[in-house]
Amino acid sequence: MIRKSDLPPEVPRIVPPTRRASRFLGQGDIDVSFEFFPPRTAAMEKSLWRSIDRLGPLRPTSLAVTSGTGGTTRERTRLTVERILRETTLAPAVHLTRVGNTREEIAATAAAYWSLGVRQLVALQGDSPAGEPYEPGPNDYEYTCDMVADLKGIANFEIAVAGYPEKHPASATVAADIAALKNKVDAGADRIITQFFFDNKLFFRFEEQARTHGVAAPIIPGILPIHNFKQVAAVAARCGVSIPSWLARRFEGLENDPETHRLAAAAFAAEQVLGLVDRGVTEFHFFTLNRADLVYGICHMLGLRAAEEA
Repeated sequence: MIRKSDLPPEVPRIVPPTRRASRFLGQGDIDVSFEFFPPRTAAMEKSLWRSIDRLGPLRPTSLAVTSGTGGTTRERTRLTVERILRETTLAPAVHLTRVGNTREEIAATAAAYWSLGVRQLVALQGDSPAGEPYEPGPNDYEYTCDMVADLKGIANFEIAVAGYPEKHPASATVAADIAALKNKVDAGADRIITQFFFDNKLFFRFEEQARTHGVAAPIIPGILPIHNFKQVAAVAARCGVSIPSWLARRFEGLENDPETHRLAAAAFAAEQVLGLVDRGVTEFHFFTLNRADLVYGICHMLGLRAAEEA
């Protein structure tokens, strides 16, 4: 007969968890900014302002408003920014793109926004029409770093620029992409907001590469909640963003199951942002797609509370 004393000591089934920063988050530990696009219809405008009303009380560092090419798009951006300034106490940050805008147009737009009270800009290359390679004209910027330098000369804007954890699609090499990023920071950019990504290892690899090459500006991860996996996958393909096979499997068969899709999206969002916090990240930029539901839930898990809840 085997006696209990003859058996090896039992291994505890419950292992005490290691201390993780994400488990001790409180109000003020995390900063967030939110990105919106200007609405094209009355219905889209209602959706936008419902989102701003929902997320605004979380006291973001800024509300970034995108802007594309063409007068109509720029006008929608201006109207949205003016309303933010008029009806809220939040700080808008305006996107300025060098593609589709001449140097003179960019300078005039920046000066006009400064006069309105805008103090933050996001300086970007922008998308070429129909995805064609961008060929700057004689009055256009060839490099974003030159646009950043000129914007700093117009007024003391706080300027964010883009970083690409998986390399900008137009960059020949990762080294060339990091060099372009350093040029933007050296020209006066105050912080870097990354393209969205779905594997945290890519963010930390990018951060290490940037630091190794002397980029000292804060690097803020851009987070895209997965409201619709099929749509997000299409956007990712156009932007050169990879989707891990394990993530794709989580959404398999959920095209006609919105409730389970929402659960899968919320679970992944929590996993991603809390995993970043556990590695020392304290600031996030959310691409909201003018929707507040998932973003608000993520922010709650990050310890943020509306003013009346704090």
